[in-house]
Amino acid sequence: MSNKKTNFIAKVGMLSAAAFLLQMLGSFMGLKIGGFLEIEFSDLPAIIGTLAMGPLAGVSIELIKNLIHTFMTSTGFVGELANFIVNGTFVFVVGIIYKYNKTKKGALIALISGTLIMTISAMFTNLYIMLPLYENFMPSLKSFEGKLTLVLTLITPFNFVRGLILSVITLLIYKKISPLLKSKN
Repeated sequence: MSNKKTNFIAKVGMLSAAAFLLQMLGSFMGLKIGGFLEIEFSDLPAIIGTLAMGPLAGVSIELIKNLIHTFMTSTGFVGELANFIVNGTFVFVVGIIYKYNKTKKGALIALISGTLIMTISAMFTNLYIMLPLYENFMPSLKSFEGKLTLVLTLITPFNFVRGLILSVITLLIYKKISPLLKSKN
């Protein structure tokens, strides 16, 4: 295995561990909305990783974080699957856009685009995949109207605001952290 691949794997591993720790910390301290939506900062390492190393790094960090988290929760992988789909979409979009315009303006465009596409992805993912899996536990979700109301009034605004918060924090910290991730050692 080349030094470049080893370096990439090591950095993805460290960022995945940081993301998992932030996710666990967020589970205890995060702001819960609607009983199952949490504002926590476990996606920051994936966003930082995707900006510094590309979309493969960001998506890998999200995958590893959620696979590890599966063993620590009782959501039956539904919550982790939703987290991976929604946040994996976010970091993938950010990484693809930033890859072709590595400027502060490019980062801003990438983060705004990622927030918008993540929000749309969350709408459809929740409406057609996640909420149908949860409807056995939440009788009000048995009707499509109940699901649609929840998605439009709670899940969509939540994800949009969460994306904006993560984007602002990323813009504030990325330049300070990126030299550590871009170094060859």
